[in-house]
Order: sequence, then structure tokens, then C-alpha cells
Amino acid sequence: MTTTYGSACLSCPLRSPQRTALRCAARGACLALALFGVACPARAQQPQRDTLRQQRLAPDSAFRLSPIAVTAVRPLHVIAHLPDVQGGVIYAGKTTEVILLDSLHANLAQDVERQILGRIPGATFSETEGSGFPSNGVGFRGLDPTQSIEMNVRQDGVNIAGDLYGYPETYYTPPSEALQRVEVVEGAGALAFGPQFGGMINYVVRAGTPGTKPQLTSEETGGSYGVLNAFNAVGGGTGPWTYYGFVHYRREDGWRPNADFWQASGYGSLTLRAGDDVQLRLEQTVLRNRIHMPGGLSDSAFAINPRLSFRARNWLASPWSITALHLDATLSPRTRLRTTLSYVDADRHLVWRNEDGGPAALDTIDPMTGTYAPREVERETFHNWTLESRLSVDHGLLGRPATLAAGIRAGLNDMHRFEDGPGSTGSDFDMSLYGGTWGRALRFGTTNLATFAEELVHLTDHLTLTPGARYEYLRSTASGYTEVTSAFAPRTFAYPLLGLGAEYRTSPSTALYANVTQAYRPILYADLTPLGSVTLVDPALRASRGYSADLGWRGTLGEAVKLDLDAFYLWYGERVGTRTMTDSTGATFEETANIGNSVHQGTEAYVEFDPIPLLGLPRSLGSLDLWASFAFVAARYVSGQFAGNRVEHAPRVVDRTGLTYTRGAFATTLQASYTSAAFGDANNSAAPTNDAEAGLIPAYTVWDWSARLNFGTRYALDGGINNLTNAHYFTLRTGEYPGPGIIPGIGRSAYIGVRAGL
Repeated sequence: MTTTYGSACLSCPLRSPQRTALRCAARGACLALALFGVACPARAQQPQRDTLRQQRLAPDSAFRLSPIAVTAVRPLHVIAHLPDVQGGVIYAGKTTEVILLDSLHANLAQDVERQILGRIPGATFSETEGSGFPSNGVGFRGLDPTQSIEMNVRQDGVNIAGDLYGYPETYYTPPSEALQRVEVVEGAGALAFGPQFGGMINYVVRAGTPGTKPQLTSEETGGSYGVLNAFNAVGGGTGPWTYYGFVHYRREDGWRPNADFWQASGYGSLTLRAGDDVQLRLEQTVLRNRIHMPGGLSDSAFAINPRLSFRARNWLASPWSITALHLDATLSPRTRLRTTLSYVDADRHLVWRNEDGGPAALDTIDPMTGTYAPREVERETFHNWTLESRLSVDHGLLGRPATLAAGIRAGLNDMHRFEDGPGSTGSDFDMSLYGGTWGRALRFGTTNLATFAEELVHLTDHLTLTPGARYEYLRSTASGYTEVTSAFAPRTFAYPLLGLGAEYRTSPSTALYANVTQAYRPILYADLTPLGSVTLVDPALRASRGYSADLGWRGTLGEAVKLDLDAFYLWYGERVGTRTMTDSTGATFEETANIGNSVHQGTEAYVEFDPIPLLGLPRSLGSLDLWASFAFVAARYVSGQFAGNRVEHAPRVVDRTGLTYTRGAFATTLQASYTSAAFGDANNSAAPTNDAEAGLIPAYTVWDWSARLNFGTRYALDGGINNLTNAHYFTLRTGEYPGPGIIPGIGRSAYIGVRAGL
């Protein structure tokens, strides 16, 4: 088993302070085992490399290294860390994780995030894909996971949310079968990537292999409640060209009534390598779907039967298209340039029986009219152009090696929002307007310019320091109309951000790291638009500002133990929310405003080990990887009307443990996921109220099992059971779409699939 990805190759005799395993001549060999603390096999090739250096003096001569084969009797670690420098970004001193999909045994066919990303300490998920959202959301350190709104979400480095600066909801994520890895930067991602306190998550799609004939992959999966998942891909390369593409289709009848959906996505990339120094890649991504939404439940209905549904006429579609052009150029042996031009063209179409009356309001035929009540129609369109360019330069500073990573970002975002349209009294997916026009029709525009730079300085052979800065300029405009009088004056914002990171190599395979980085979250478009005559917007509304700090120790001990231990502190200043106010006449009204500051602090730990070599047992027994991912988060408001209350959507404890046993062609994984209780609202309402969002989100534990049997190198059989004990739980209360009310998690379900590679 080999890999081509990992952290700095700490044991390579050829390494310079900037060299990583990706640049090492042994490539997968050094890399695969530098992560695990195993001696680098490249040392055995040192005489050949000495000869290679001599050959470089004779440019017309040729020299070929003998091949290096790396094998492993146990799977490579699933979780790794980003190298010090990659793709024009400095990661040294930051809390980073990389999930290697080929080493993961999980339900990829249904994108079960708690299995795929669950090893990242403190990750929480809004499991809503089966109830109306096209994808589940992820959050870290007590931040709201709904639609990943607190994260900077990317695919191959390209932002894929609706609008990063005004509507950061994620309606598309690539199918897990298509992914090579998932990269995560927690907390300290603002300098390199822009807004959001939660950091950055990047889904890296597979690529074709140069000089290979077309390689076909097919994965067909069926399961409970009408699950049918088909993934087919092709990749290869000829001459200077490489290519990769996939077509994906999934349909489900749904665990609840009125929860059926289908989605189809496609992706294609074409790469031209113009010599050794220039690479040009064109990517196109398309998603089409139609989702039937069963609606939310009241607490009493959930207690009776979480599979109930009181909505049969709610529908969503979110057609999404992403086009990207990447240029990678090596301008000199020390200088590299990466530039990406991208365009997101997307829509969100919603027709539903709205939230009037809350989750207890039945959607039934009116005996007076003989028809259902008219539905509401909503539509948003997104058109986002982005240019992002990064330059990294290796150089000397005060007699020591250093790396400068700098860049610019320019973006034009255009969003049209149409809401409160009079819909039909029918039950099908009908976006037509009947007897009127939109109640709200708005257009939002954002111009973004940013520049950023970080400097990686090697103070000693073991200690690095990384200061950095980013400057963001935003100009937002709005036009259109709502049901209340509003003044849409253009707004201009400037956000200077600073950060400082440090890393100390405590051994060839372990390191201490620390970081303090400022961050911000722009004012969302929804915060600027009042929704009725009793809702106002504070004219002094400001973007949220704050910072995050990390201190940790990570690495590998010997051949069998991998760990990452850290403590964090997040200051989330001037949070935006709703407060109750009283006017001069004594009447009360709701106002969107900066409601206070919150502090998120805690500890995170990940430990993974194989007891078989630790106990001195023979390798013929196979391998047994035991792992634990734990986080304790204390997230509270420290000012404003909610001071002392816990932050909503922030469980105190997130604990996941699991084991993977592998022997020969067989592998199996058992995972337990525990999430402690959280609140759905900042008032910390313990008992249900008339507010669909208010109330407790109880603690829950979910068990998942999966297995794989390989037939040679080309075929495999996958299967498993999600929610093995059929736990009744939920991760979200919502006052609006896709509710209102409680959105239940999915009960026990089974799946089985066949994989083939040709």
C-alpha cells in the first residue's frame, strides 16, 4: 500500500527546511512512513542520489533510479496533517487535519459525515440531508454546523458556497467516492483564505495519472429505504495531457414519508503539463437535484414517532455549477505561482407550506375551499467571479532559510433574492406564481479585494516562526423592495487581520505548535433585510470580529502510535442576532443587532494506535487500529443580554471512538459517536416553547459498522449498517426551512455495494 500525500519528510537525508515529502525523490516512500515515524527508505538510495548529483553536471546524460516499492501490512493512518508549505499556503504552526479517503472504511455512498470526518476532534454535524438540505453541514469548536455556514468551504481550492460574503451556505459538496482527501484548517485559516471563524475545509477531487491508459471505476450501492447510488469515473493521461471525470447519481425514498429525493452530479478536469514548469487545469462541476422535504416536528410528535411527517407539498432544487481554471507555474527553482479563476453559477428554488403556525400546524385541505392553502415560493440566484493568486518564494533571511507566501484575491458576487411569492395550492414541484408577484425582490452585490502574506522563518533547525497579515476590502450594495420601507445604502468595510504561528520539532516525528490569528464574519444579506413590520435592523450593525488561539503537540511515536493534543481559545466578538426592544410608545419589536460576545475554549485530542506491534505479536494476525477523537468545548456568551448562557448549537463533549481490523482482503470498522446536549437558542430554553428553534437538543450516541472484502486488486464488496442501535436523535431545531421544528436524524439502515476497477 502506498500513498502520495503527507507532511514534511523529517527523516529524508536530502531535505532542506522547505522540502516536503511531495518534493522528495522517493515521493510516496518517504511520505508514507514519515507520518508514522518509520525510517525513510530513501536512506537506502543515498548512493544513487550521490550519483544523480554528479550526473546533473552532465546535462546530456541520462540516469534512472531503480524503483522503490513500499508495502504495509496494516492500513495507512486515515488522518494526517498538512505540510509546512503547500500550494502557496503556509500551514506550519496551524491546527490542520487531512482525511485520506483511500485509507478510510466508511459509508461513502451516502456521504455519512460522522464516519468520514468524525476523526477530526470536535467536529459536529447537522444531519439534515434526508430532510431537505442537499448536503449535511459541519462545524468545529462549538460553531453552528448548519450548512457549514461558519466554514470557508472549497473544492480543489475554489469557494463553493452560495456567496462567501453574504450567503455562506453550502448546497453542494462532491460525492465522497470522488475524493482523494479532505483538508481542514481549524481556527487559523483567515489569513490565507478569508472570512469565517471556523476555518477552512477543502474537498480535493481525484486526478488522472500521467502516461496511463483510461482507468475506469464503477461503484454501485443499494440500501434501505430505496437507496440507490451509482458512481462511475474515468481517469488517465497521454503525453502532456491528463484527465479525470465522474458521473454520480443517487436516489432515496426516504426514512420518513415525503423525504424522497434524487440528485445527479458530474465533474470533469483536463490538465495540460507544458514542460516541467507549467501546468494548466480546467475543471467543470455540475449538480442537479430535486428534494421532497418532510418538514420539522414538535417535541411531542418526535417523542411519539420521529418518522412522522406533516408536510407533503414542500420541495427544493439547487442547481449548482462551478467552473475553474488553475495555473501552476514554477518561475524559478525557488519561486512558484498558483492562480485560479473561478465562476459559480447557482440557484436555490423552494416551494413550501411556510412556517406559519410552527411544526404543529397541519397542512390539510380547507373544507371551505376544498383545496390546500397556497404555498410560498422562493428563489435565489448566485453569480460569483473570483480570481485568487498565490506566490511562494524560498529565500534566505538573517542567514537562515525562509519562505514567503503572498497573494491577492478579487471577487464580484451578485445575488438575486425573490421571496414570499404566491404559490399554487397543488402538491407537485411548481415554482410558478399565482395571483400576484414577489413580496420581496432584492439584489445584493459585493466587490471584494484582498491581499495577504505570511513569512515562514527558520530561527533554528527545530524552531519556525510564521507572522502574517491580511487586508480585506468589501463594498456591498443592495437594491429592490421588501414589505417594509428600507434604505439600501452602499456599505464599505475594511478588515485588517494579523496572525502569528510557531512550531518546534521535538523529535524527527513530533512537534509542538502554536498560533494566534484574527478572524471576522461579514454581515449576511439576511441580517440586512427586515422580514416584517415588527422587525428592524440596527443602523449600527457591524461585522463580527475576533481571534482564535491554539497550542498543541502532534506526531507519531514509533511505528504504531499517532496523536494530536491541543487546547484552543476562540473570542467571537459582536455576534449578530435578534434582540427584543421597546420603542417610545412602549410597543415591543425585534431588532437584528450585535447582541454580544462569546468565548469558546476547550481541549481536543486524537489518538490512534495498533496494539499488535506494541504487544510484540506477529504481523500475520493482521492489524487492529484503535482510535479516539475527543473534544471538550465550553462556549458561553460573556456580554450582552445572553451573558452567562451557553452558545446555541455548542455541545460540551464530542467523543468518537472506533476500531478497524484488517487481515488479508478483509477489513471492518466499528465506530461509536457521542455528542452531549446542546441548546437550540441563545435563551437556553430547556423546555419546548412556541418558538420552533427553542429547546434542548438532547445528547445522543450513534453506532456505525462497515466492512469491505477485496477480490484481487480490481473488485471489492462493501456493506454496513448505519445507526446500528436505531437511536432516536436529532441535530437541529430550525424556525424556517427545512422545518420548522425538529429535524430528526435517520434511524437504522443497511447498505451493500460493489466496486470494480478496470
